[in-house]
Amino acid sequence: MRAFSVRGWIVVATLLMVSSCGFHLRGSNSATVLPDSWRKMHLVTSNPNSELSREVAARFASSGIEWVDRSEAAFIFNLGPEVFSQRNLSINAEARAAEFELSMRSTFSINQASGEPEMEPTEAKVIKQMENDPRNVVGKAEEVRILKDEMRTELAQQIIRRIDFHVASIK
Repeated sequence: MRAFSVRGWIVVATLLMVSSCGFHLRGSNSATVLPDSWRKMHLVTSNPNSELSREVAARFASSGIEWVDRSEAAFIFNLGPEVFSQRNLSINAEARAAEFELSMRSTFSINQASGEPEMEPTEAKVIKQMENDPRNVVGKAEEVRILKDEMRTELAQQIIRRIDFHVASIK
């Protein structure tokens, strides 16, 4: 049997260090720290088929939240509509937008099954910037669409983190 080379040991040591420090890839979904009593929720939204509602429902479900009927739920999760806005940050020499700021926000709140407020209405917001090329309208429209999808995902993750923080602060 051949012994590990120095390069092999370096790779093994690096992997051990990275895994021991709690490193995880961006976008990877670790389980929430919610106690079992918080795992059954009912989703209330004005548009359950909206992209944000579907993203939130999927992210929460992958984090261990079970979506149930109102009668079985321990908590009622109220999700407001997605509000997207775009504004010019700078203009070029031809007086056309050179940079945009994209923002997406939504409000949410949580009530106990009895109707008592558990978490007051809170706004989650994601802001991104992008450069604009007025000569490539189709490409920039596709870039905006992709960024909106990313922002929706970040918004859902931000909401989950805020709920985790709220629950941890009341323990």
